[in-house]
Amino acid sequence: MYKDPIKGFIFDLDGTLVTSELNFTEIKENIGCPLDEDVLEYISQIQDDHRRKAAEMYVVEMELKDALNATWICGAQCFLEQLHAHSIPMAIVTRNCRSATSVKINNNHIPIKLVLTREDAPSKPDPTALQLIAKEWRMEPSDIVYVGDYIYDIQAANRANMRAWSFGFDAQGYPQNKVDKYFDSFTELNINEFVAQK
Repeated sequence: MYKDPIKGFIFDLDGTLVTSELNFTEIKENIGCPLDEDVLEYISQIQDDHRRKAAEMYVVEMELKDALNATWICGAQCFLEQLHAHSIPMAIVTRNCRSATSVKINNNHIPIKLVLTREDAPSKPDPTALQLIAKEWRMEPSDIVYVGDYIYDIQAANRANMRAWSFGFDAQGYPQNKVDKYFDSFTELNINEFVAQK
């Protein structure tokens, strides 16, 4: 368990800060991706350029459609406001495309400027995006929390040597991965317990 205060927060977007209704089973069926494979990984390995680009465009279309209806996850906005009040740096790392990410952030007035999408760095569970943010903030990765709602988020945090917080996702089926905190609602979080007081 970490004893030092948390100095920065990085968040996943879909299912963590905002809602998402993306139907990955439908998406996989439409592009021919096996149900047990990762969509982005599958698309990246399509050899035929025309087919790969068509699959990429379809996924972006679905993401943009989903983005129009995304709303704040209950309690997330208030939690971010508390972090802002304590001058805690915040960022977003998402597997979304940049255009859909921008729609979700702008429509919900999410007060985070530092945002990395799959067009900016390799997609999670690759830790590159998290490592880039730690470098920009000039912080030790262990002083930063990555908050997400899926195993890729936990894996990325572990590989970046950051603290992994799991929002509503039970990672017990993945014993090789370390979760530093589980929580089911942002209203459970007491910022005074983990942020250094001024």
